[in-house]
Amino acid sequence: MATAPAVDTQIVTITPSAVAKLQGLMQDKQLNDHALRVFVAGGGCSGMSYGMTFDDETQPGDTEFEANGLPVRVDPVSARYVIGANIDYIDSLMGGGFKIDNPNAVASCGCGSSFRPRSEAGDEADEAPASSGGCGSGCGCGH
Repeated sequence: MATAPAVDTQIVTITPSAVAKLQGLMQDKQLNDHALRVFVAGGGCSGMSYGMTFDDETQPGDTEFEANGLPVRVDPVSARYVIGANIDYIDSLMGGGFKIDNPNAVASCGCGSSFRPRSEAGDEADEAPASSGGCGSGCGCGH
């Protein structure tokens, strides 16, 4: 008797409104066989930037899971920085956009697209609560 494959841990949560927006985008682009890839990259006014894309390939080491019916992939390096994060979609009169609340961030850009992660060495300066204040000079987000 074969055993079922292990289910990977859900690295991030994605709200129903974000899932609806993402699934709508996937349907519009006819990406039925794709998953949402959540990742981080160096850069941004706070040190690291969030990224999301639609991906049709699983890479070695990826964590794969479903969030409210949406297939999601996260690479192992990014997982360290986004574990426990919540992705939401906010639609307002000023326009809509994705918002990421990340418990691993000790500072974030006013627009929420970049963050400074908590130091793995436990640096006391990095233990301050995350700030969503404005960006420093050189930020391209307009805050």
